[in-house]
Amino acid sequence: MRIDLNSDLGEGYGPWRMGDDAAILSVVTSANIACGGHAGDPSTMVETLAMARAKGVVAGAHPGFADREGFGRRLVPLTATEVERLVATQVGALMGAAALAGASVRYVKPHGALANWAADERPVADAVARAVRAISPDLAILAISGTELEHAGRQAGLAVFSEIFADRGYLATGRLVPRSREGAMIHDPALAAARLVGFLSSGLMPTVGGAPIRLAAHSICVHGDSDGALAMARQVRAGLEGAGVAVEPFLPPAGAGAS
Repeated sequence: MRIDLNSDLGEGYGPWRMGDDAAILSVVTSANIACGGHAGDPSTMVETLAMARAKGVVAGAHPGFADREGFGRRLVPLTATEVERLVATQVGALMGAAALAGASVRYVKPHGALANWAADERPVADAVARAVRAISPDLAILAISGTELEHAGRQAGLAVFSEIFADRGYLATGRLVPRSREGAMIHDPALAAARLVGFLSSGLMPTVGGAPIRLAAHSICVHGDSDGALAMARQVRAGLEGAGVAVEPFLPPAGAGAS
């Protein structure tokens, strides 16, 4: 049994830094790097990509709404064409930064409200997939498990991988509990690790107020901006490895072979 461990990183801006990216990059196997929309700037992108490359962590683009004040977690009612252009330009910016850092961008994972919108609305999911394919059909999509983005990515001919969340609660619908509701966040690293080990053994994810649901997963996300993110990532990885689960990237590092 094997699984990837990813985190949303590079989410600072200018002199302001969020989380301990360098330490988390020593734990995770894939890094979703902000592209200048909800967070990030050119220097932060290049520096985070360089750190990921040095630690052998696979890098992905993490585009989101251009809403720094809301950290990309508020829905911005764009048209499908505007979503396509938003994703394309942000992913392109990160790929330019990767060229400077001597790194490679291997996949795209939408952030926050954009990810949730693409999970439920097929036109939005199609716009994301079109943008990714237009930049490079070799890019993969990392999508929330059980969503429209998975279907859109596959229909566009892209490699699609599914993720679940270590530190977020689930509804019986398969969607994440909104952050405004009780049960949205899991703060206890031991509880999170035990839940994930149970999921990998059964394929069933516990839900808030409902029966467990079946999800597919190639990767587990630990949010890098959460309080205690580093402790969470460390304990989740230790718990998985203690249960005999190999923690490996869902895509090989650039130059390590075909995906």
